[in-house]
Amino acid sequence: MKRWSTFVLLIVLGAAFAAAGEKSSSTVQFTVITDQNSKPVRNAEIILHGVDKQGKQKREGLEVKTHQDGTAKVEGIPYGKVRIQVYAHGFRTYGEDFQIAQPTHEITIKLQKPIEQHSIYK
Repeated sequence: MKRWSTFVLLIVLGAAFAAAGEKSSSTVQFTVITDQNSKPVRNAEIILHGVDKQGKQKREGLEVKTHQDGTAKVEGIPYGKVRIQVYAHGFRTYGEDFQIAQPTHEITIKLQKPIEQHSIYK
């Protein structure tokens, strides 16, 4: 009986250590700045969507906003490809896919002012 309980304890401890060493999600730190003067962009809307193997955006997503210093932090992002879109008043929309494969990522996004549109009615 004592051997059996020791065996079970070793299996449980081994599984606990294996789970602790196996990390399948990441913490992503965003910094959103302007491309002209690198000033932080506050209240920028960052939207994250998973991307499947065919390159299609998954339905579920996550949304965060930047603080006054232009930063935002998201924890628990699953490993794999993630589509990141950033919206901010007075700036062009930003979008790019990133491969998440490390426990922590730092992503800096430079937003651009909108380009002037040309019209024959000017």
